[in-house]
Amino acid sequence: MIAQMETMAQTVARARAVFNSGVSRPVAWRREQLHALNRMLVERQGEIAAALEADLGKHASESWLTEIGFLTAEIAHTLKHLKRWLAPEASAVPVALAPAAAKIVLEPLGVVLVIGPWNYPIQLLLAPVIGALAAGNTVVAKPSELAPASSAVLARLVPEYLPDAVRIVQGGVAETTELLEQRFDHIFYTGNGRVGRIVMAAAAKHLTPVTLELGGKSPTYVDDTTDLEVAAARIAWGKFMNAGQTCVAPDYVLGTAEVLDRLAALLPAAIERFYGVDPKSSGEYGRIIHEGAFARLTALLEDDDVELVTGGAADAAQKYLAPTVVRAGADSKVMQEEIFGPILPLVAVDGLEDAIGFITARDKPLALYVFSEDAAVRQAFTERTSSGALAFGVPAAHLLVPGLPFGGVGESGMGRYHGRHSLRTFSHPKAVLDKPMKPDTMVLVYPPFGALRNQIIRRLVAPAARIRRRGKA
Repeated sequence: MIAQMETMAQTVARARAVFNSGVSRPVAWRREQLHALNRMLVERQGEIAAALEADLGKHASESWLTEIGFLTAEIAHTLKHLKRWLAPEASAVPVALAPAAAKIVLEPLGVVLVIGPWNYPIQLLLAPVIGALAAGNTVVAKPSELAPASSAVLARLVPEYLPDAVRIVQGGVAETTELLEQRFDHIFYTGNGRVGRIVMAAAAKHLTPVTLELGGKSPTYVDDTTDLEVAAARIAWGKFMNAGQTCVAPDYVLGTAEVLDRLAALLPAAIERFYGVDPKSSGEYGRIIHEGAFARLTALLEDDDVELVTGGAADAAQKYLAPTVVRAGADSKVMQEEIFGPILPLVAVDGLEDAIGFITARDKPLALYVFSEDAAVRQAFTERTSSGALAFGVPAAHLLVPGLPFGGVGESGMGRYHGRHSLRTFSHPKAVLDKPMKPDTMVLVYPPFGALRNQIIRRLVAPAARIRRRGKA
């Protein structure tokens, strides 16, 4: 049954009934769901790729790299390590409680709500679902209405492959609002900060924990110690993939005027290498998601504080905006908000110190990219900046490393996922203590507290007392 035939309360109740039945707790069930999801992605990849092309103009190879294949790799990594990740973690027991054993076990939270975005409508909805299922939860998943073809294919395929584990809810703002009125055990939202605040406020009513994967202006710093030709190609790849509609795309580039002059001369060649002389006719270059986003992006180019380097061609009927590079001032409109489109501003700074000051004066970004072979520069960015991720020499590729956590900090989000980090996000680490009934050493701390027992208690907690004394000293 597709969730739209039910009320939101009924949808959540059915997901909770499956969880409460205990069927999702065995590791065998979790593995079955992951295998089923993998089969869906492989067997129906043609339908999924067609939906992505309809929504975003994605080439099938890009869809495999960034969505379908990305997810199958995440599933494979999770299946390979799941047993080890779920193994109880032993914890040392103080002498005062001996004999006893202590451990931490990961238990599923219950029913998880996943709200996905439109820019990677398959990957960014299903990647959290992988972690939630691996942790033994059931899921209610809400794909973005702004990617209607992808939402429809998910609503059609997921019930076929995961009939008990995941329920898909389609719809827009009204349906999302109604969903957020229900009680969940965790809410995972990917999108913008404005809606993230709404999600967090709704979750607070039920004291529901949240993971917010947001975004922001991810900076790139380039200096003259790097290979600028390679840097130009990698920056262009990370920026113009998915027509710039990527949360970890390089949002702008910082460098000295001299470095930016050289980079500006190299970027057009990199763009032509990827998409040809006319990217509009390239089957490998995407489209803007809708008319509103297209209008917002083209308006950014009308600022007097922006100088066109390359690109700028636009076709409203096709929602096409060419890969565009501009020189921009720090106070220009294009520097006031996350661009989320194929416009790359080059912003001149005096050097390393100026660049770090520029970045730290703004909200903490989801990602930060540095192109420098200078060890001191790399160390400075590592130690003196804060971002969800820091990558040297390549943008966006850190998402392809399954062992790395993905998430923001501050305005760019809270919480982490991917691989083992997903399992921990969607689990409760439960403390378990087991103390045998015999011998009953607890008699040492039972009242009444005579002189001997008082002395024993003081000796048992002596390590803590010594720490306190050292702290005062």
